[in-house]
Amino acid sequence: MHKMPIDYPHPKKQPVTFTKHGDTRVDEYFWMKERENPEVISHLKKENDYTAEAMKSVKKLEEKLFTELKSRIKEDESSVPAKKGNYYYSVRYEAGQQYPLFVRMMDSEKGPEEILVNVPELAKGHSFYQGSSPRVSPDQSLLAFGADTVGRRFYTFYFKDLKTGKMLPDKLENITPNLVWANDNETVFYSQQNPETLRNEKVYRYNLRTKKKDLIYEEKDETFSAYVHGSLSQKFIYIMSRSTLTSEVRYISADHPEATFKVFNPRKREHEYSVTDDGRRFYILTNKNAKNFRVMTAELQHTDDKNWKELIPHREDTYVEDVTVFKNHVVLEERKNGLTQIEITGFDGKNSHFIPFADESYLASVGDNREFDTEWLRFDYESMRLPPSVYDFNMKSHQQVLKKIHEVPNYNPEKYKTARVFVTVRDGTKVPVSLIMPKDHKQDASASMLVYGYGSYGANMDPWFNSDIFSLVDRGFVFAKAHIRGGSEMGREWYDNGRTNHKKNTFYDFIDVTEYLVKEKYSSAKNVYAMGGSAGGLLMGSVMNLRPDLYKGIVAQVPFVDVITTMLDPSIPLTTGEYDEWGDPNQPEAYKYIRTYSPYDNVEKKSYPNLLATTGLHDSQVQYWEPAKWVAKLRDHNLSDNLILLKTDMDAGHGGASGRFDQLKDTATEYAFILMLDEKD
Repeated sequence: MHKMPIDYPHPKKQPVTFTKHGDTRVDEYFWMKERENPEVISHLKKENDYTAEAMKSVKKLEEKLFTELKSRIKEDESSVPAKKGNYYYSVRYEAGQQYPLFVRMMDSEKGPEEILVNVPELAKGHSFYQGSSPRVSPDQSLLAFGADTVGRRFYTFYFKDLKTGKMLPDKLENITPNLVWANDNETVFYSQQNPETLRNEKVYRYNLRTKKKDLIYEEKDETFSAYVHGSLSQKFIYIMSRSTLTSEVRYISADHPEATFKVFNPRKREHEYSVTDDGRRFYILTNKNAKNFRVMTAELQHTDDKNWKELIPHREDTYVEDVTVFKNHVVLEERKNGLTQIEITGFDGKNSHFIPFADESYLASVGDNREFDTEWLRFDYESMRLPPSVYDFNMKSHQQVLKKIHEVPNYNPEKYKTARVFVTVRDGTKVPVSLIMPKDHKQDASASMLVYGYGSYGANMDPWFNSDIFSLVDRGFVFAKAHIRGGSEMGREWYDNGRTNHKKNTFYDFIDVTEYLVKEKYSSAKNVYAMGGSAGGLLMGSVMNLRPDLYKGIVAQVPFVDVITTMLDPSIPLTTGEYDEWGDPNQPEAYKYIRTYSPYDNVEKKSYPNLLATTGLHDSQVQYWEPAKWVAKLRDHNLSDNLILLKTDMDAGHGGASGRFDQLKDTATEYAFILMLDEKD
């Protein structure tokens, strides 16, 4: 067994006392917040050295894993070209390159290629480079493209004249990648975040001809963020203001960018709605008297909800997630019994039909559709065993055309089998779990297992394809994805029962799923591992406190573990908008509840499992000091001699490294850590 080397870093203790609602908490490592303090940087580097030392025995394995992971990436990968007017747009990688080329072809998919954005060229000399997708003007003659070179998600946007190939002098700095063109081909709308809290709070209009920049909307409510988007019909531009549970839409005609945005329907607490159009009327996806959402329509002049007419009624067993409106069809993305489905209907809501899917566990979603006046719908399909494929479906004739199966070198789907089980957890709820394992896996408790979960923000962890995981499955592992409450896999209630004062359901579901899989002999009780990132890192921290005996090792990626301190500090990015997710600790009841599970505040003297926590120095979502403090505190209280490690990427943000191969290095480290504990090579 891998014992903790004795010389792990011992950061200084500088107790800071917090008192709230009569409760006192002492944080000995609060000083680690000082990003510019050389002592902090020095400590993070010591932790990196310590991790490297502790994992020295598997250095070769880590390199082998990286090579393996890379071998399953097609180096000269390209996307299926998406048609818009006379052009076909695509993204492709050249062999050996970390970053893509954005290209287009004229008149056909095989037409002469024009390189729109050469990201490998632009990324040269940057240790981090995140480009946005290019935004092409409606007449397809101009292009806007953004780049973030730090990892805190502040982009600089540049403009290119596609007729001459020359860059324009205009530059929009420190903005989000959220940008939309008006139909005059010279005006753009974009959102800008607050430099401290990172909340999307302002929407600007900028004109390339006049160089005039106007603030056209400011979202004053700190719990809301504002985004701008257009519709497929290109008739309207929308500003969406949303908080966790409430939304409000404003709109103008895309032909009149100088117009004043009008409120579509005034915000009401816990009314969520979004709007699209076909140029003739509006389509509203709303939860008004419809927990799982329904679809309404409104005339162009009468947008208030009292004038809405029902198109698709609410269904108890079907959660409507999104609506795409084409010239002659309405397409709904839905969930039923935890699985995705695509429903196509007419403008009267009648003659609905579904795209048929064969697998018992899969993920299907509406793909890259850029044309409004078409009978063809592009959709994406994948499962844990089947690589992503792209289909075109004729909404009139129901003809289905496979455009491409994502090529995965050194991979054979026939070597694996998948399963989908429902686990009855402690309160009687049935939680779905998706599994993949070697085809010859025997349910005799001999295998090792990695359980993955998230369970927050209503985000779904669907059974998508991940070529990386086969580096564990090929070594006999079972990989289980637990679709726990806090996501929306089973509908809106699934989310509501895993947030605020129901948050602990998320943790209990994960524990109960793990115990069930062990009891059913999918895995040996001695060789179970868990992984989760961000809010899934909060899950890892809570599970470690509740059941440290259940897992041999845990990987917590960019973990959100210091819930109370962070939620009480409105200067930290993204805090106030999260009260509907976690509860507002300024309220005594919410404070008391969070206090019972916040991982950092509940570290106690006990035998903790092996842990690898990862973070990025420039992370804008979860600040690096949360895992840094947590690791130090865990070591102070740990009664076992298990390894507790911290690895900080000194160049990256929340998403980790930016290059497609560099990202695999992080994965190789995480898998090497698990295999080191598992004593497998």
